[in-house]
Amino acid sequence: MNRIFALLVFFIFGFTQAQQLNCTVTINTERLPNPNQQVFKTLQTSLSEFVNKTDWTGLALKQNERINCSMYITLSSNSSDQFTGTIQVQSSRLIFNSTYSSPILNYNDKDFNFRYIEYEPLLFNPATYDSNLVSVVSFYSYLILAMDADSFQMGAGNQYLEIAQNIANVAQQGGAKGWSQSDGLQNRYYLINDMISPMYSDLRQTTFMYHTGLDGMSEDLKGSKEKVKAAIMNLQKLNAVKPNAFLTRVFFDAKSDEIVSIFSGGPSISVTDLTDVLNKVSPLNSTKWSQIKF
Repeated sequence: MNRIFALLVFFIFGFTQAQQLNCTVTINTERLPNPNQQVFKTLQTSLSEFVNKTDWTGLALKQNERINCSMYITLSSNSSDQFTGTIQVQSSRLIFNSTYSSPILNYNDKDFNFRYIEYEPLLFNPATYDSNLVSVVSFYSYLILAMDADSFQMGAGNQYLEIAQNIANVAQQGGAKGWSQSDGLQNRYYLINDMISPMYSDLRQTTFMYHTGLDGMSEDLKGSKEKVKAAIMNLQKLNAVKPNAFLTRVFFDAKSDEIVSIFSGGPSISVTDLTDVLNKVSPLNSTKWSQIKF
């Protein structure tokens, strides 16, 4: 509701600058032999300004309404202006009537390579390919926006997912790894295409139901835990047709620790059926699920 109000204010008063992300960008060069630290400081500053000052949506938000997120880039090799590494993308959003931030995304992209010359401008145009650096960072910026919107309203992230998919399609012409289905089964190609596919609508519904449950915890803790449980149980439908799906793993990479915390304290509810489902839909986290003792 606050974001809808902010949008109305934007159109009425015509703010000249709209910012939606509050993103911490970090460049880790520990794996590089004798790195030129000045270049990486410039890169870190440029990326931070690019992500935080680009108007991704036209929606003007107050500082405390912007989406908290981070992009942690670990570089493993460097030759002249060519760089190879990984990018860990995380985001969270505040739960209503609390100071708690719930993790939304925690994804490690291992196919990250790019060209960068110090002080070159970072410019985003969704219709054209400028560089893999700009494409990857812009892609994840829109994915963050989409997943955050989905947590407030079912399907609200569609407009951002469509832009992310367009970025992915345009970026394929650059030939960098991670944009094509031939690059493996867990990359940006599958990440965005699965998010948009109707086959995975149950997972996006789970995201909305889950956070609706969290948002009600200040008023009805036990009832809200039941809603979070119902959201997780909803994943059985997807698991029946796509066991151990890529997006299911992405969901639990962000949520597994939080789920253990939610169901290991506070008012008791029945969790036997919940832990059975968790072990079926996310067997890789079975050690964590064993910690749920209620």
